Amino acid sequence: MRRIYTTAYAHIMSKNKGKGKGTSKAGTTTTPPVSNTPVTLDKGGNIAIKILAKPGAKQNGITDIGLEGVGVQIAAPPSEGEANAELVKFLSKVLGLRKSDVSLDKGSRSRNKIILVSKGVTTVEAIEQSLRKECES
Repeated sequence: MRRIYTTAYAHIMSKNKGKGKGTSKAGTTTTPPVSNTPVTLDKGGNIAIKILAKPGAKQNGITDIGLEGVGVQIAAPPSEGEANAELVKFLSKVLGLRKSDVSLDKGSRSRNKIILVSKGVTTVEAIEQSLRKECES
């Protein structure tokens, strides 16, 4: 009778129950949503822009736009938040928005950053168009 107990309930008593990598409760593999642009809407309705910052450049500018993010060179040193402040100022100018509508969400000490644009201020398409226009000039 002891043998039936351990066999029938072994899955309940297992320490690794439900801890499989990349699986959901149903046992299927979960994948993050695929985005073909660095400009997306977040859960709160804000517009999120993935940025690949390059501080210490001679002048501010957008170098490229790819799937990984928008390459932005910043003419400020990467110390004491100077580059982050200059990045927000530059992007607000490029997008034609107030500085208060553009904020740094993630990546304050990293070169990979996420910039948030307040919801209702503009559209994803308008932001993409402004970024591409600046990149071409």
